[in-house]
Amino acid sequence: MPRASAKTPADVGEQRIYHVTHISNLAGVLSSGALLADASKAWEGRPAVDISSAETRESRRSILVSGQGSLSVAKYVPFFLSPDASVWDSIRARSDDPRLALDAHGSAPFDFVILVSTVRKALDAQAAAAESAPESAAESAASAPESAAVAASAGVVAADGDAAGVLTRFGTTRADAEGVLRKLRKLRKLRADPESPAILEAEFLIEETFPFELVTLIGVANDKVRDLVKPILAASSHRPKVAVYPPWFQPAEESAE
Repeated sequence: MPRASAKTPADVGEQRIYHVTHISNLAGVLSSGALLADASKAWEGRPAVDISSAETRESRRSILVSGQGSLSVAKYVPFFLSPDASVWDSIRARSDDPRLALDAHGSAPFDFVILVSTVRKALDAQAAAAESAPESAAESAASAPESAAVAASAGVVAADGDAAGVLTRFGTTRADAEGVLRKLRKLRKLRADPESPAILEAEFLIEETFPFELVTLIGVANDKVRDLVKPILAASSHRPKVAVYPPWFQPAEESAE
């Protein structure tokens, strides 16, 4: 499998998005049929292994994506824009990162899996969901037009840095989100190093849930982990390809050598 971040996608929609989770959480994802936002009401039980520290969770629950009346960052499922994202690299390198829970610090990189999809799949899914519920949207707009407009525009959010960062800017409409992504792609293209700091910190956020059927690939560290993942996927009607790609699970310094 080629290094996904080595080439600039032909357009914003082809940009891959990456969600890292512990293999112990995968059965729960299949059971719910989706990745769930931290603050989603659909949770029946919390993840077996939590990556984020309590302080990070609290921060993301308090930061609003577009001002008064909008949703908090914790109401969105987070994705990275690079398989070498800085938080994930802290886990790979087992470095002391305050954003991470002790469980994440103590886990080996090969204990995790990377769920991969694309920006286009996320945007199309949000558009389809909006079209399938026009009546409820109209009722919401009639009762609270300002808050309904915010909610309708923020189904996907692109953040040009850590979503909990005080200087991070959010693109909350589809056009804004695509604009942020284009800016990040331009930064990456202009650098000799294909991984700019902005790309490594940026996030792509999807409101409330991300259906598992939109996952196109599951990246794993080795054959042993692949053999563990495949039986878990047997319980699902959707079985994305499971690909072994060790560089995604090595510290950035090692994978660059």
